Parts: sequence; structure tokens; C-alpha cells
Amino acid sequence: MLQKINGIHYITGEPITVTMNQGFITEIRTALDEGGRNDDRLIAPGLVDLQINGCNGIDLNVFPMDSERVHSIVREVWKEGVTTFFPTITTNSSANLIEAMTAIAKACDEDAVTAATVGGIHLEGPFISPENGPRGAHKREFVCEPDWDAFVRWQEAAGGRIRIVTLSPEWPSSIDFIRRCSESGITVAIGHTAASPEQIRNSVAAGARMSTHFGNGSHLTLPRHPNYLWEQLAEDSLWVSLIADGFHLPESFLKVVMRMKQEHAILVSDAVHLSGMPPGTYCSHNRIHVVKTNEGRLQLADEPLLLAGSAQMLPWGIAHLISKKLCPLHEAWDMASVRPSILMNLSTSSGLQVGSPADLVLFKKEEDGGIFICETYKQGFPVI
Repeated sequence: MLQKINGIHYITGEPITVTMNQGFITEIRTALDEGGRNDDRLIAPGLVDLQINGCNGIDLNVFPMDSERVHSIVREVWKEGVTTFFPTITTNSSANLIEAMTAIAKACDEDAVTAATVGGIHLEGPFISPENGPRGAHKREFVCEPDWDAFVRWQEAAGGRIRIVTLSPEWPSSIDFIRRCSESGITVAIGHTAASPEQIRNSVAAGARMSTHFGNGSHLTLPRHPNYLWEQLAEDSLWVSLIADGFHLPESFLKVVMRMKQEHAILVSDAVHLSGMPPGTYCSHNRIHVVKTNEGRLQLADEPLLLAGSAQMLPWGIAHLISKKLCPLHEAWDMASVRPSILMNLSTSSGLQVGSPADLVLFKKEEDGGIFICETYKQGFPVI
């Protein structure tokens, strides 16, 4: 179906008309709309989020799990301008991991648009550090050493859809596991780790490609040097994902990492099910009471200095980078769209170009600095 949309190019600032046909961008030309006025909405590539645990009350890590939950969250992330996401399943029992993988695979088999929106599954754990601090909120009882046979069972349940594995290279079997994943085309990310600098270096040599939510999921206190943060920064080939919600990382840290990693720095939301929900007190799936403040911070009810996860989606993170003058709009947007597409070798890696998939977003910058999503297109069809 031939369709045209008007707006402002998010990079050049020029008024453009984008023509879409059969799921692809077929033409981009400078133009004014029929009324002779520029449409003040900006046109940009659809957002790509490599780490979503939940959204708007929908939790992907509560059991029992079914395919309907996956269909529902797909519709919710579209509202945030996300056209591709990686549902993230965290540390749990093997039985529950199989149940989650089966549900996601079933949802993708049931609906082609769901399948197109799910770029792959992100398995965060259980092969992470057992230590307090790096382990974060992951349940200690299910943390374990990398086990290839167990992973194969989970991958079979997922129909081969696990594309990212976050682990710690501190385990004896980690390097062999990383090598096997890399040979299988799976992106291995370092995260929730207490690994030594040597273990970090060895993991990169074995094929690790990314650092998950870099700067979070770590000890409160580290040696000045050496430590696992410096080592990951020094590895030029490592990409880093960052939670830029204004609560997880200070601006100075974001600035340094973005300057060091350049094109290899990307944004993730790491959103939990309370993203999109109003401020208030909630009981999480593990029966911990949490508070979402008026400012958007998610914290423990009885220890308000401690974060309880991320409650914001990618548009919030983009707006935060812009408002703090850490980068211009187009760079912040690319950190949440084009760059993760490049990392994961997605068909959307060319961004807003003729021949690219017509996964597009029209948005406005609000007076308070926020990003308002007006329309989202998936494969050329409006989905909100």
C-alpha cells in the first residue's frame, strides 16, 4: 500500500515527504505540505530497544507466562515509538525460562507483526555474578555458572530467537560459553559482573561485544584501578548500553562514556512493568513495595535511596540527553535507533534512507523538553 507522510527530517531540519510502499521507504524528497506550511512534526527511524522487561503494567517476568502478554506489550511499545524491541527475560528457574521462551515464540508464530516487532530475545542471567551489588535484583537462588546444554534447551524453546545473552565472565566456563555463543551468531554482553580485568579481556577475545547497562549492576565501591569498568571502557570493540533516565547514571558519567565510546554507545530503557504507570506505591512481582515518584524515579519504599528499576522508556532517555546538552537531538535519537540496529545487524541499520524498512516515527518536542510520539509506522502501516 502506497502511503506518504510529511514532516521535518530529524537530522537536516528540512521539510520532507516520505513515500512508503510494500513495507519500505521508496522516496524521500524535500517538500511542503498541501497547505503550504511545514508540518512541525519530526520524522525519524523507529526506536530499537534491546532491553525491555515490561511496560504499562505488563511484566514479562511474572509466571505463568502466555503469548497474549507478548502481543499486549508489542502494542504498548509502539506507543513509545519503539518499532523493534528485545523482550528481556531475567534470572529464573530453568522451567520458568523455558515457559517464557515458549510464550514469546508462540506469540511470534501467531502474528507476523508481533514477530516483526520482536527483534529477538535478550536473556539477562542466570549466568551472572552471585555477589551482592553486581547481582542487582536478580534472585541469588537461580544464579549459576554458564551451562551450554541448559542454554540449548532454552534456545530450542525460543525457536532460536535468543539473540542477546548478558552474563559475567567471572565463571570458569564463561569463556568457552562466550565462544560458542559467538560462533552461533548470538551477541554476548558483559553485565552484572565482578570479573577481573583479565577476565574482561579474555571475554572480549572470545567474542563478547557489548556491556549491558554499563555503570549499573556493579559494586557500590571499586578499586580506583584496575577495575572492570575501566577495562570495559578501554576495550575499543565493546559497545555499551546506557540507561539515561536521569536516575541511574549522573550526567558526568554519561558524558565520559559517550565521549569514549562514540558510535558504540547506545541507549536502552531497561524498563520494568511500571513504566507508563502513574506515580504511586506498588507491589512488585517479588512482593517488594516500590514507589514511583512524581519525577519518574522508581525506588524502594523502605529504602528510598535505592533504585528499584527503570520506569521510563526510550523517549525519556533521549529527552534527558538533549536537555542536559550531552548531544544534539539527532545523535540521541540514533543512539536509540540506528546504532542498536547496527550492533544487532538489523535491516533497519540504514535509518531514514530510501530502501530501508518503513519503520518510522513522527514526534514533537514539547515545551518542557519531552518527546511526544505522534505516530508510529511498522513496515509502512500506522500502528498508533
